[in-house]
Amino acid sequence: MSAVNMPAELPRRAAPKLSVPRLPAAVRWGLWGICNAFALYLIVALYAQGQTVFALLGLVVAGIASFVFINRRAYAHRYIFPAVAGMLVFVIFPLLYTVGIGFTNYSGTNLLSFQQVQRYHLGQTYLAGERFGFSLHQNDDGELRLSVDKGEQGVWVSAPLQGEPEQSEPLEMSPVGAVDDLGKALPLRDVIRLRNQLEQWVLRGNDGHLLRLYGLREVAAVEPLYQLQDDGALLNNQTGERLVANNDIGFYVDAEGQRVTPGYSVYAGWSNFAKVLTDPKIRGPFLQIFVWTVCFAALTVVFTMAVGLVLASLLQWEMVRGKAFYRLMLILPYAVPAFISILVFKGLFNQSFGEINLMLDSLFGMRPAWFSDPTLARSMILIVNTWLGYPYMLLLCMGLLQAIPRDLYEASAMDGASPLDNLLKITLPLLIKPLAPLLIASFAFNFNNFVLITLLTRGGPDILGTTTPAGTTDLLVSYTYRIAFQDSGQNFALAAAIATLIFIVVGAMAWLNLKLSKVKV
Repeated sequence: MSAVNMPAELPRRAAPKLSVPRLPAAVRWGLWGICNAFALYLIVALYAQGQTVFALLGLVVAGIASFVFINRRAYAHRYIFPAVAGMLVFVIFPLLYTVGIGFTNYSGTNLLSFQQVQRYHLGQTYLAGERFGFSLHQNDDGELRLSVDKGEQGVWVSAPLQGEPEQSEPLEMSPVGAVDDLGKALPLRDVIRLRNQLEQWVLRGNDGHLLRLYGLREVAAVEPLYQLQDDGALLNNQTGERLVANNDIGFYVDAEGQRVTPGYSVYAGWSNFAKVLTDPKIRGPFLQIFVWTVCFAALTVVFTMAVGLVLASLLQWEMVRGKAFYRLMLILPYAVPAFISILVFKGLFNQSFGEINLMLDSLFGMRPAWFSDPTLARSMILIVNTWLGYPYMLLLCMGLLQAIPRDLYEASAMDGASPLDNLLKITLPLLIKPLAPLLIASFAFNFNNFVLITLLTRGGPDILGTTTPAGTTDLLVSYTYRIAFQDSGQNFALAAAIATLIFIVVGAMAWLNLKLSKVKV
């Protein structure tokens, strides 16, 4: 056989490169410089206001942004940086900040820093002499002066109130006759408007005493109440008593150990976490609420799953007509905002005027105390949450049931299987695996179902004999909220410690969800 001459291979053409429009280098670097200058300005402003933690957060975010922009190897990360920055600012930082608060004594009585408390005490004054009436004058040049009537000593006028007030440099006063243009006296409404500014000025009287604003019509000889000593203690100039900072409790204390408010936040170690587990008045309600939270979330998943599966199975029944209408009506509760449904149910379960009790009274002569009996209150919450959650499970089950081959049911019918056998041996085994991650997600959501508890029962009825506000229907999240914002002490540190424990539990469930979903991380 003769060899067949094959045509020479044509040269390959290089694939055309897609040109991505890019800004000129000068423009890009100019924008980078402007953004960094603005970020640096915000960071310095936050630091100047004493917000060191937020300034550090801004510095970290700005530094990562600059690194991603400058480093060529990190070019692809520019597109995901906004999401990473959002996660840092709105997820990781609040989480770390909350955990950090859990290791302090931060509360309604210990809100300030040590420097702020010290400045507060040093800024206090006491009345050390007489009080004199004054008037505020303004001349044609716009200069403001204080005119002080000292009775037999005459009328004395201050130097113009100009610039920033200096506590260490009081304004000298001179007789009224020595001032050429005093100007007219301003009405009281102008004194009220300028009160904050006038309170900052210190006048030196003709007798050497310092005068400060004392009310809206008088100035008085006042002296600083406390004086800072070399060892850091505060000396009371009026009584001679010493205040010493106690960093264990975050308060200045007197010689008898009495606390002087306000307090300041200090590091408290593991005391808040230990208090949850060791203090009987906190441990008792915490464990009770924890058990109820787990039961509530688990029972909600079971009930919504059961109702959703039964309704989805009925909608798959061939003898049912008008399936589209039934689907629409059964899914309709999912479209109504949850808070509206909760408030409607709150009215329906009203003990005196609710339609449910009116109906039970007319049929059986009973009016259940839905909101004052712990068992009935918890039952009511489960009923309402089942109503709110079953449409979601219905949608899931409807889709999954259609994916099950009909041949399996036909084969089981030939073997004489009952509907219960089909449910237990065919439907549930085939549904449970794809539903498992979704059921865990539903459990985690209901574990923190704050809106339902707050709008329906507000956590009540309350648990008696506790040092923190706790109710029998409270979930851990609502219990934490009540400790932080409804308790008289506003114990933010204890609430942060409980929130950290909640995060550990929910985080464990999220990890389990990922494992069951076989998501590679």
